[in-house]
Amino acid sequence: MSSDRKSEIKSAYKSLGKAHGFYDGMMTGSNAVGRFMDKAVWNMTHDEVLEYQSEAFAAIPKDFNGKLLEVPVGTGVLSMPVFKTLPNADITCLDYSEKMMESAQSRANEMQIKNITFLQGDVGQLPFENEYFDAVVSLNGFHAFPDKEAAFSETCRVLKKGGIFCGCFYVEKANAHTDKIIKSIYVKKGFFTPPFETVYSLKERLETMYSRVTVGNVKSIAYFRCVK
Repeated sequence: MSSDRKSEIKSAYKSLGKAHGFYDGMMTGSNAVGRFMDKAVWNMTHDEVLEYQSEAFAAIPKDFNGKLLEVPVGTGVLSMPVFKTLPNADITCLDYSEKMMESAQSRANEMQIKNITFLQGDVGQLPFENEYFDAVVSLNGFHAFPDKEAAFSETCRVLKKGGIFCGCFYVEKANAHTDKIIKSIYVKKGFFTPPFETVYSLKERLETMYSRVTVGNVKSIAYFRCVK
């Protein structure tokens, strides 16, 4: 992984400008409310947020020109700045929520990103052939997926041999303060769905599925880079 690529991704995030709403601000720390939530829930500075976000995406080189799947796309606030740097890629963005996907498509249009197809679908039953994509990206999704076994299986199934699987999500037992908030609020509200991985269980799981695995974390967010 190139440190230059990480720097490029951080710069792309810093150029986001004003967040579209509360969710975007919370995900990026790009406004006062978002920065408050990053500190209150995740015990992270804005620089730490940028660190895990750039680590999660840095495995995708800037000259990438293959087929890439992102699931879930959410509002696209984390991925569109990076996709803007991949003009030669064939990108598919999938989400179960039509509302989220509409927000992502609106952001792509604003940023004049033309090489993206948007699809509604379920990560547990991806509508693609085996070994279809050269890369699969999943940012902050696995902690919310109700059927995590199916999600891990399907994202691996649609990835080509030698392809890249990368992303990030919440893991437990890395920060007691965050774990308490996730359990008492996020799980009860239905935002996150147990069971959750730890940094160590995630690495063990991925090593049974992929030939090369790197897992790290910033507080309670683990990032991973795998080659099938």
